[in-house]
Amino acid sequence: MNIIKEIEKEKNFLKEIRHALHIHPETAYNEKWTSDFIAKKLESFGITVHRGWAKTGIVGILKSGDNHKSVALRAELDALDIEEKNDIPYKSQNIGKMHACGHDGHMSMLLGAAKYLSQNRDKFDGTIYFIFQPAEENEGGAKKMVEEGLFDTYKIDAIYGLHNWPSLEEGKIAISKGPVMAAYDNFEITIKAKGSHAAHPEHGVDPIVTAAHLTTAFQSIISRNIDALDAGVVSITQIHSGSTWNVIPDSAILRGTVRTFKKEIQDIIEDRIKTLSNSISQAFKAKAIIDYKRLYPATINNYIDTALKSAAEVVGEENIVKDMPPSMGSEDFAFFLQKAKGCYVKLGTAKKDKDIIMLHNPNYDFNDEVLTIGASYWVKLALNELKN
Repeated sequence: MNIIKEIEKEKNFLKEIRHALHIHPETAYNEKWTSDFIAKKLESFGITVHRGWAKTGIVGILKSGDNHKSVALRAELDALDIEEKNDIPYKSQNIGKMHACGHDGHMSMLLGAAKYLSQNRDKFDGTIYFIFQPAEENEGGAKKMVEEGLFDTYKIDAIYGLHNWPSLEEGKIAISKGPVMAAYDNFEITIKAKGSHAAHPEHGVDPIVTAAHLTTAFQSIISRNIDALDAGVVSITQIHSGSTWNVIPDSAILRGTVRTFKKEIQDIIEDRIKTLSNSISQAFKAKAIIDYKRLYPATINNYIDTALKSAAEVVGEENIVKDMPPSMGSEDFAFFLQKAKGCYVKLGTAKKDKDIIMLHNPNYDFNDEVLTIGASYWVKLALNELKN
């Protein structure tokens, strides 16, 4: 392990930042305290701060020399709507909200890199953009920043993202070209039927029976329509209908998600969901109203050379994992990679001989031991992209 010495000395500083952020989790587009905290830190480093991107987002700008080349490094601001169950001194003080995905760690690592780079401007030639993005969880803050003109306002030659990975051993970094995270679609199907007394179902049209058949039929979408060598997931995650024991309701709502890597697979799944919903509902004399939304595209790494070089300089070639399978989780960093070359990597956080607690769990907590690794990786990326 080759942690930058100056960053290793900042380990306690990085922990303090991370714990402060953990105490004050905020969710999509409401990251006001977090945004203020980040902005003040960046300004204290002498970094120019532009605020208001996608409401709470920040772009920190650090320039050195005359080179017109640039690189962007991104971390996320938002937390999740989860009640924390950890018994720790820095437990969330915002009831029902928690940094259960490690974004507090991501911000801390990027701030650590920003501090070091601001103090070592003679080591690079060009512009570094520190992007602190809101609303990664479900709300697509990256897409909003793109729509507001992020890549028109700033000349970004390359952009990089990083996520902690609890199932990967501490100190390892997974890097691969091509798809790394899946596309994310949501659907809601409202079944309009006819209510009746539960003792006389013949007088009505039962939306619950229709919903049950739809749920079963959807299980065949992947197994009977998609090549076994391709990947896709269809999950119904909610069914809502009725309010009492002796009444057949007049409607039911099904909600769920679809994950894919290829657009052609995405097209097949969307078509089958719509066709099955309409056909089965009609067969049961009901009507289906379908709302299908494509939210995040697949996250596809289109340039990994600098990431590989930088990771090797920090954790060693032997600790780079090049064959990690893509995840069916999703990431709105995908929108950034559609606008510039770049790479999204996974930083291992699993402690030896400790139970693995995955992301989005009320008992999850970021592993502080990797803060200096991530900060060093960010620094190496910037320096390798903007060699003096």
